[in-house]
Amino acid sequence: PRLGPKPFQAKSANQEFSFDKVFSVPLAPNSESNGYSQDVCPHSTTDNDGKNDKSSPVYENTERIKDSENSKSDSSSMEEDANSSDSGYKPKTPSTAERRKLFETKMKDESPENEEGGNLERGGLNRNSIAERRRLYESRSVSVTDGNLAEKAMGSPTALRRRDSFKAKSEVIKEDDNNRKTANVAMLRQQSMDPRLEKPEPISTPTPKRTSTVFGRVSKFRHLKGTPGHKSTHIENIRNISRQISGECDGFHANADRVAVPLSGPGGKIAVLELKKTGRLADGVMPALVHGATIMDFAWDPFNNQRLAVACDDGIIRLWEIPEGGLNEPTNQPKLTVEAHTDKIYLIKFHPLASDVLASASYDTTVKIWHLTSETPINVAKITLIGHTDQIFSVAWSPCGQYLATACKDTKLRVYKPRSSDTPINEGKGPVGTRGARLVWTLDARYLVAIGFDKVSERQITIYKADKLNSPLNTVGLDVSPAILMPFYDEDSSTLFLTGRGDSTIYAFEITDEQPYICPLSHHRCASLHQGLSFLTKNQCDVASVEFASALRLTNNTIEPLSFTVPRIKSDLFQDDLFPPTKVTWEPTMTATEWFSGSNKQAPRISLKPPGMDCLTDNQGSGIATAPVAAKQPQVTQQPFSRINSNEWYKNKQEE
Repeated sequence: PRLGPKPFQAKSANQEFSFDKVFSVPLAPNSESNGYSQDVCPHSTTDNDGKNDKSSPVYENTERIKDSENSKSDSSSMEEDANSSDSGYKPKTPSTAERRKLFETKMKDESPENEEGGNLERGGLNRNSIAERRRLYESRSVSVTDGNLAEKAMGSPTALRRRDSFKAKSEVIKEDDNNRKTANVAMLRQQSMDPRLEKPEPISTPTPKRTSTVFGRVSKFRHLKGTPGHKSTHIENIRNISRQISGECDGFHANADRVAVPLSGPGGKIAVLELKKTGRLADGVMPALVHGATIMDFAWDPFNNQRLAVACDDGIIRLWEIPEGGLNEPTNQPKLTVEAHTDKIYLIKFHPLASDVLASASYDTTVKIWHLTSETPINVAKITLIGHTDQIFSVAWSPCGQYLATACKDTKLRVYKPRSSDTPINEGKGPVGTRGARLVWTLDARYLVAIGFDKVSERQITIYKADKLNSPLNTVGLDVSPAILMPFYDEDSSTLFLTGRGDSTIYAFEITDEQPYICPLSHHRCASLHQGLSFLTKNQCDVASVEFASALRLTNNTIEPLSFTVPRIKSDLFQDDLFPPTKVTWEPTMTATEWFSGSNKQAPRISLKPPGMDCLTDNQGSGIATAPVAAKQPQVTQQPFSRINSNEWYKNKQEE
């Protein structure tokens, strides 16, 4: 078989075909790139007389195109010929090259560029110089100014500019804030698209003013740390600790010399342990105070570390005198008895300033204040406060000793002025829970903090103005637990410690006189559960180690000391900003006779500064350095960030 293309056979004998017509290659479509248009027939030639060669295929194609333009359309003429039965014409489908040339010719004739360009097209004979091609390019260009022509020739990003960049500075200032924000986004997008602005020259950009991320009060005691004492300071092997103590009692009390721990079993026993006798206790019977009735509450005399007051359910308050060396054997002979109430006693509280003044709250809904100077049995109270309608949960003396606050099961808080009236001078709504409550005075008796439960038994803290108990200032919820939180307030640091029986966490809050009034500090989590917690007086703190609170913690069978400190760099100096002059609460300010007669005295204050230590404030700026000082950095003046100045900088860079 013959290889190659199939031989061409003409359809009619009177039609002539040339070699160029048979093997002609269709031209590429017309392109409008760079301002030039390609000729449909670049190989066409013109004779000297200006007449085309009729024998060439180009001429035939041109004649066919002219015929199609004069008629309505090729397709309509073909349809008419095909529909006529008399004619012997057979419709001929135009080839793809012919239809493409026809379409390009129409587009070329209709475009205004053809008229404007004339015969200066690429491949034309009249375009014989570079100047003509340049004139054609410039005639098709769109220019705004002479300067913009140069930018367009080099690919300037002027077309990407936003409209605001052509405005004057005064016009930009008049734009509203929304237009500024939109313009900034567009300008940043333009900068990222322009390759000349990707790497700008290093300049000093104005730094925006830093916004503080610290909200609220920043306390000096924010990062307090609780540290248990060494095992050598523990008292171990304490047996039969009572867990059936009433909810109104803290269940554990300590002073600088000894502790009192209630023991389980009949007879109402309280073990008294000396803090100096550390280590493991011997097996056997522990020396204890035997009462013969169920113990309801007990407390150490704040001015006498040897006297312990115990209230029982028989309505009698027993005062015990502990020997100097501690108890050696069990005893049931109190030094003084007070037949306080006809019913069981809920709790007892010593006066914070006057000696031998004790308040007791009973099931008979009364609060009585006693004078304990007589060694004979006392049957008549000096002051009796009334006005309660239900069980009394808590009694709290004010730091000045003039007021007494109570929390009752009827969800009422009451404030009394005992020496003036036996009825409350102020009354308000307290915690709604009926499981129990506690009260503590804070900030020089200007605020009253109530600790209780809500309706779903969630433990919460509520702070009130002492003279406005109807409107609480703030309430903070903690967790859900059946144990009431026992408060311990340190007046110098205004720190409130809270914990419950059976808890392992000691919560810490700072009480302030501004919002939010209750600021959480670092809570301390113990390694084991505790049955009670008792804080010591301020003179027992090791201020050289920055210890601002000292406590004793009762666990299932041990007593361990617990120290609360504040981390400081210059620990060799006395931190006088943490230890202001403190009140002397371990010595009486007045006698009971003076207080009952209406006398008021403020507790004296002393400095806790150890001898030989320098104060921190005295050494500030004196050149004493405890850590290496970094090299001084050059000071950079911060200027406020201006959006208009930033836009002007971008505009100047683009114009350059």
